[in-house]
This record gives sequence, C-alpha cells and structure tokens, in this order.
Amino acid sequence: MIDEEIRLSLSKIWAKMRKDYSDALRAHQIHVGQDHALCQLWMEDGVTQSQLCERMGCEPPTLTNMLKKLEEYGLVNRKQDASDARISRVFLTEQGRALEQPVLEIWRSHQDKLLNGINTEERLLLRRLLQQMDRNLNE
Repeated sequence: MIDEEIRLSLSKIWAKMRKDYSDALRAHQIHVGQDHALCQLWMEDGVTQSQLCERMGCEPPTLTNMLKKLEEYGLVNRKQDASDARISRVFLTEQGRALEQPVLEIWRSHQDKLLNGINTEERLLLRRLLQQMDRNLNE
C-alpha cells in the first residue's frame, strides 16, 4: 500500500507546513493565501483583478473577498482603470510593500526547514516528481 502511504505522508506534511506557515504569517496580521496575492503585486503592482485572479488560479469571488480584507488591513487599494471604468486595478500601499521582505524571509526559512538534510540531487528529483504530480492532477 505504498500509494496510500505517499498520500498520507503528503497530507501530513501539508497540514503541518500550513499550520507553521499560518502561525508565522499571523505575526504580520495576514493569512495563508493573502501572501500569494501580495507576492503577485510585489512582482507587478497595478494589475487588474482579473489578471490577479488568473495568476493566482482562484475564483473571482475568492479574490474579491481576499482583496476586501487586504484593503481593511491597509495593504492594498483598488482603483478603477483610467481608460475603462469596468476594470478594477489593485495597488499595494506602503504598508503592503513593506511586508515583502518579512514574508520572503518566512518563505525561505520554512523551505529551508522542509528541505533540511536533502541534497541538491535529491531536491532536483523531488521537484521533478512534484511537477509530474501537478501535471497528473491537471489532466
């Protein structure tokens, strides 16, 4: 039953990682998922809501609720596009921009912990296997 063991191992790893990660992000008053939205904006500020939704791979209502919270936290602003009032663009505030380094450090430290004791060759194999699993799920 190796397949069952792999599924259970992945489930346990995900649950523990999400809890640890959630606790670390909570120190900065954000939640898992919100960091992903901020990351997209750190890469390109002022994208449309539909672009952000596509890049994050989430449903529009999910993103709308997330942006509402991020606005309440003072991390983003939504503004109508200057040339098309039907389009809403999302911009980081100074507070949102200031979270970039702390969140990137959280990501690095959690990845380092997760990959501790795994050498470069094993990491490359792991990445390849995870990418294949992702492709399998998207078929």
